[in-house]
Amino acid sequence: MADVRRVLVVGALGRMGEKVRAAVAEEATLSLGAALEAAGHPGLGATVEDAVRVEDDAKAAFGSADVAIDFSIPAATLANLRVAADAGVAYVTGTTGFSDAERDEITAHSARIPVLHAPNFSVAVNVLAWLTREAARRLGADFDAEIVELHHAAKRDAPSGTALRLGEAIAQGRGQKLSDHLVLERAGEIGARPDAAIGIQTLRGGDNPGEHTVLFAGQGERLELIHRSHTRDHFARGAVRAAVWLLGRPPGLYRIEEAFGLD
Repeated sequence: MADVRRVLVVGALGRMGEKVRAAVAEEATLSLGAALEAAGHPGLGATVEDAVRVEDDAKAAFGSADVAIDFSIPAATLANLRVAADAGVAYVTGTTGFSDAERDEITAHSARIPVLHAPNFSVAVNVLAWLTREAARRLGADFDAEIVELHHAAKRDAPSGTALRLGEAIAQGRGQKLSDHLVLERAGEIGARPDAAIGIQTLRGGDNPGEHTVLFAGQGERLELIHRSHTRDHFARGAVRAAVWLLGRPPGLYRIEEAFGLD
C-alpha cells in the first residue's frame, strides 16, 4: 500500500478550505497534516479532521505537510509560498488576482519546489478551455469571440481568473496574444467592434460559485460553450487530484492541463 501523504490546507476554515478538507478525507492516499488560518481568526485552536489543530504558525504547519492546497488571496499565497519553498513542500494554489510581478514571484519559487497554479480546478472547466481553444482554431476569424462570467458578490477580482484563461484559450487557438486583443470595458461612443477582439464581460451578485459562457458569433449563427457551477465541491476534488499528481515531481511550475491529461 502506498504511503499516505500529508496535506496542509491554507484557509482551512473558509468556504473552500472546508471543501478541500472534505475532499482530502475522501482520498485514500492523503490525510490532513495541518490546517492554517490567519492570525486572529476566531477558529484558531479548534480541532478538525485527523485531530489536527487549526493554527496560524505557517512554519510549524509546513513542517507537518508534504503538499499544500491554497485558495486564498494573493498576499497570503505569496507569504505561504515563501515558507513552503524553504520547507520543501509542494504547492497547489487556485488563488487568482495576481499582478505580473506577483506571478513572476510564483515562478521564482517554483525553481525550488513543484508548484501548480491554476485559476480553476474543475475538470469540466478545463475541458471547456480545451474546447474553446479548438473552437477558436477551427472557426477562425469569421467568428467574433466574447466571454461572459458571473460570480458571487464577494469575489474580489474581476474578470475572473477562469475568464482570463478562456480568453487565453481563444487567443492560442487563433495564434494571437491575449493582451493585444482583450476588451474589458464598453461604454459611450466606441465605434465598431475591432477585428479579432476578445471581449470579457463581468457580472457579480448573489452566491453563485461561478458561471462562464464563451460565445462565438458568426453571420447567421452562434456557438455557445457554457459551464455552470452549483457547488464548490468539484473545485476541491480537482485540487486534491492535482495535489496527488504533483507529489514527488521535481521543482517547476506545472500546468493544470498536465495534471488532467489535457495537453
